[in-house]
Amino acid sequence: MRPTDLAREHGISTQAIRNYERDGCLPPAERTPTGYRIYTELHASALRAYLSLVSAYGHATAGSVMTAAHAERLDDALTELDRGHAQLLRDRETLAAVRSAVRHLTDGAATGTGLPALPGPRSVGEVAHRLGVTPATLRVWEAAGILTPGRDRTTGHRRYLPADVRDAELAHLLRRGGYPLDRIGTVLRQIRTAGGTDELAAAVDGWQQRLTTRGLTMLSASACLADYLTLRPGRPDGLDLKGT
Repeated sequence: MRPTDLAREHGISTQAIRNYERDGCLPPAERTPTGYRIYTELHASALRAYLSLVSAYGHATAGSVMTAAHAERLDDALTELDRGHAQLLRDRETLAAVRSAVRHLTDGAATGTGLPALPGPRSVGEVAHRLGVTPATLRVWEAAGILTPGRDRTTGHRRYLPADVRDAELAHLLRRGGYPLDRIGTVLRQIRTAGGTDELAAAVDGWQQRLTTRGLTMLSASACLADYLTLRPGRPDGLDLKGT
């Protein structure tokens, strides 16, 4: 195969093919006596795996997986995939908690998120640590009107009550879902007034669709990677990716 043969299947440029090979995302190509690259079905399979991984996990993870596989560090490659699945699971669990919050709001019940509550007022640092973000991020959300923590009268430090922590958790989920700050602010203002939860329900439904799509894309990428690994020469003895 020529670079154009690989590129045509995916609608990309031949320069992209050369760049992927240079970066270790494809195995090295052999050369003709005149210096032209020769690609095989092994390279075509590697390209399918890499592009599928990009769609499912992003460029950084996809590159790490492929370069680890080419360096015969299969466990490192699989660990990268495990991290992506672990994040997907955390997002699903958080989404389930938000759905519970929506249900409570709709029923006019308490407005907890279903996550373990933080008793008493909490500092901005404690809330940031809980979410895995920086305190500066929480201050940006506050400046955008998304969060409204109170202040300690003596020290002037921010005090996050349970409802403020709930707002921060919901904002974090929606931000990860790609929602802009102004829309998140609208959603949380509706929560605070305990009415008009249609916007929140729509946001949650949209994030659910994103998670489902991501999960299916990961599944497809894993299948493409398994197909590629079965073609690679010198794979570990006894490795049976097809289950046969």
